[in-house]
Amino acid sequence: MTQQAAALQTYNNELVKCIEDLCSKREELNRQIRQEEDEKERLQHDIRVLTEKLSRVNESLAQRLATRANLDRTIAETEAAYTKVCIPSPTALDITLRP
Repeated sequence: MTQQAAALQTYNNELVKCIEDLCSKREELNRQIRQEEDEKERLQHDIRVLTEKLSRVNESLAQRLATRANLDRTIAETEAAYTKVCIPSPTALDITLRP
């Protein structure tokens, strides 16, 4: 009976050790989970901030592109009008060259 008691005590000690190891692994896993949850929250915050910034940049870019298009159109119209004024037509030359 003493051998059985000793064997039972050994199995009991091994079981307790196994449970302690599992609890230790669970604690480590919980620590890792908390770290990853914190990292996830930080990344989600960064994504929100960057998304808002991207939206502002896109709006600003759209306004600047529209302004540039207006300037391009104004420059083209002004150059066309200037060209008409500066390049004398043949009729204007005839009038100015006559005595």
